[in-house]
Amino acid sequence: MLRQMMYDEHMLTPMREDLTRIGFSELRTVDDVEAAIPNGTGTTLVVVNSVCGCSARMARPAVRMALQASDVKPDHLATVFAGQDNDATVRARSYFTGYPPSSPSIAILKDGKLAFMMERWQIEGRPAEVIAQELVTAFKTHCAPAA
Repeated sequence: MLRQMMYDEHMLTPMREDLTRIGFSELRTVDDVEAAIPNGTGTTLVVVNSVCGCSARMARPAVRMALQASDVKPDHLATVFAGQDNDATVRARSYFTGYPPSSPSIAILKDGKLAFMMERWQIEGRPAEVIAQELVTAFKTHCAPAA
């Protein structure tokens, strides 16, 4: 088991709720991740949430905006919290083949396989609206039903 950086849960609750109140399932354990990702059919949006300012100012708002704006959406919404639920985060990241750990980050998995990845460097310092538009494009590309 990895050493966990435990933040005060009261401080994290609003950060978790930014995503859970719009329909995200929290994956807090390895078992949660295993139940949601490799066996998942269809598309799953996985947000690696974190305490950092990039999550608060850009990533979480961008995800919310993209889901509100898009007529095509992932089938499933899931989140892990870096720096808090470390084992679950490490396991979720193991599906992000070819990408180093990054938080925040946003991935789309299709039938358990990585289809789209947005790393921290693609989030950091960019307006949420721009990130949201990229996510809408990714939803349309990777989540639309086959013709």
